[in-house]
Amino acid sequence: MKRTLFIILSVIVVIVILVGIAYSTLFRFNAPAATEAPPEFSRDFAYGSGGGSPPVEMPAAQPQEPALDSSVTSAGDAFNSAAQAQERLVIENADLAIVVQDPKARMAQINALANELGGYVVSSNVYQSFTSFGKEVPEATIVIRVPSDKLDEALERIKKDAVDVQYENRSGQDVTDIYIDLQSRLKAKEAAEKKLLEIMDQATRAEDVLAIYLQVQNVQTEIEQLKGQIKYYEESAAMSSISVRLIAEESTQPIEIGPWKPGGAAKEAIQDLIFFLQNFVDFLIRFFLLILPSLILIAIPLYLVYLIGRAAYRRFRKSNVAAEEVKSEEIKG
Repeated sequence: MKRTLFIILSVIVVIVILVGIAYSTLFRFNAPAATEAPPEFSRDFAYGSGGGSPPVEMPAAQPQEPALDSSVTSAGDAFNSAAQAQERLVIENADLAIVVQDPKARMAQINALANELGGYVVSSNVYQSFTSFGKEVPEATIVIRVPSDKLDEALERIKKDAVDVQYENRSGQDVTDIYIDLQSRLKAKEAAEKKLLEIMDQATRAEDVLAIYLQVQNVQTEIEQLKGQIKYYEESAAMSSISVRLIAEESTQPIEIGPWKPGGAAKEAIQDLIFFLQNFVDFLIRFFLLILPSLILIAIPLYLVYLIGRAAYRRFRKSNVAAEEVKSEEIKG
């Protein structure tokens, strides 16, 4: 009974160790990546090489704190009211996938179309795909930008002569409110800059001039940022983005049942046999170089624990037997 209990405990220990190793390995390779902070507005695109850095907190001027009059504070409201009549600013984009006979040739046609319509190519990529028969066929993706007023024409010409249109998505984002708000803030910042420059011209002490100059630098940085964001929305609304996936016609063809060819079947069988042998040899190499040594490293300490436990159990059992024999002799005596 005790020996059976010892074997059960040993099996439980082995299972716990193996489960712990497997869990550690899975946790190591499947651990979630650290969450990155969402990127802010792309200043490289919006501001150009001369874009300003984020506004830095500057010490406030001690004397002659610039008091802006009501004309500055009401400039944004006045501009906001005037901007109500402007046209809506909408960013339109399109995404579609078409089936064509030659993806590379159609990609060159779309490239020429973008240049013809006054746009440009953002990115293009040609890669290889496989049909249901395992045949390698080309596929391509291309992203272009065209003037927003020519988006419909561009989509019609891209779909023209296509074998099939698998999907077509078109989206629009109304950024009029954001655009008007940016313009209002820009107007207010420019008015504040003008007022600060007037105050700096009237200052007499050097420390006053320096303090006001730092505030002017801060305001000018914010003005550059606002101009960059306004430019970004204007360019995005003026040029629509079209993402096109070009699929080869061969990859969409249904499976056709042709005449039976024993020679082809034999050739495929030999290839499958070669692949099987390669995979089997790879398995044997991994087994003898990785799996078997790992099992041995795990089994050695477990076997030592087993030997120590068995020796302790035998010693304990022998001492119990000796004690029972002594007790029985005392009873007989």
